Amino acid sequence: MTIQPTWTTERLELLKSGFEAGLSCREIAAHIGVSRNAVIGKISRLNLTRDKGGVRGPARKEPPNNGQRPRATTRLRHQILRALPFVEPEPAADEPQIHNGHSCSLFELSKEKCRWPISTPGAADFCFCGNTPLEGLPYCAGHSRLAYRVGSR
Repeated sequence: MTIQPTWTTERLELLKSGFEAGLSCREIAAHIGVSRNAVIGKISRLNLTRDKGGVRGPARKEPPNNGQRPRATTRLRHQILRALPFVEPEPAADEPQIHNGHSCSLFELSKEKCRWPISTPGAADFCFCGNTPLEGLPYCAGHSRLAYRVGSR
């Protein structure tokens, strides 16, 4: 049994022409018959780069919703944001910290305590917030504001 090389001269030419045409790695891989990761690796090894200011490939279009439910991550984000109490704009840096003395160790941590880490793991003063968390979330109201910021993307 002889093993054929993955990157033949023909495949390399197809890779380069697809790359220059602005095709995505997934499209190139489907056309050549290799995995997307193989295409990404070969592009990297060949030091091929796309011109950042030049012509881009075809724009991706969102598929029509057709009354279907939104993606799971979008649903989760909306659930988290609905659970958060309405908050004024971010507090100034000079305002006091959220931590209020209810800290607990890893062994004391439970569903009834905020799981926000305080300090650096392994440090002598490392602990968790310990405040009462919002229903269905692992953090208290203050730490939820930090963890789930609106428009953080």
